[in-house]
Amino acid sequence: LMLTSRPQTGIPKLLLCEEKNVSSESEDISIGITGLAEWEIPPEQLGRGLTLLTNRGPIQTIIHHDPNKPTYRGVVWVGGAKGGFDGPGDGLYRMLGKELSPGITSIRANYREPNDLAECVMDTLATVSFLGGTGHTDILLVGHSFGGAVVIKAAPFSDLVKGVVSLSSQTYGASEVANVSPRPLLLVHGENDKVLSPDSSRRILEWAQEPKELKLYPGAGHGLRECGQELMGFVGSWIQNHLCLPGESDS
Repeated sequence: LMLTSRPQTGIPKLLLCEEKNVSSESEDISIGITGLAEWEIPPEQLGRGLTLLTNRGPIQTIIHHDPNKPTYRGVVWVGGAKGGFDGPGDGLYRMLGKELSPGITSIRANYREPNDLAECVMDTLATVSFLGGTGHTDILLVGHSFGGAVVIKAAPFSDLVKGVVSLSSQTYGASEVANVSPRPLLLVHGENDKVLSPDSSRRILEWAQEPKELKLYPGAGHGLRECGQELMGFVGSWIQNHLCLPGESDS
């Protein structure tokens, strides 16, 4: 899969080329943001519902920001193979989205076509393009499980992306993780993960270039619920350390 950007007047657009043997046989798949719409989030959620309307269908997101306190820093959060907004650790994305705002904008994206790697990469990069179009220049990507591979795959294709956090990641789709460098990469895995062995993150670490880091949680499973509070503190600090200059605050 080769992903490049193709500018379109006033509309962020991405081009995905699935190459076979020669370029004449390749199929071009593009995604462009054509508009925005608000949607009503469930009562248990936090943030504001925002739909990115694209030529390939709507991407539902939940955004955490204060329009009266603009910031250039942002995080795009994506889920596993089934999509969703909250991530692992009993709502890690929801809680950190609230905690980091307004100094760091968070946007939690739900895939149009969950478990389709190419489509989910496009969704992620379309969300990055939206943040870029609203003044965000320094963006981190966070993904869980299947989404760990999505953010690894997406990161090299945008200069706006300054780092990647991959939680309980699968290896499929992550073999080109070396291309994430020189952006920092954080891998997190539970040592008791019965869905995707922690060896998956160990292998990704071997493939990756510096700067890279692997954090293992003894006793934690695939959803990282057993270390939820510790995980929130660790990932939150990592995000702030990689988006804020010394002496800066995220508030």
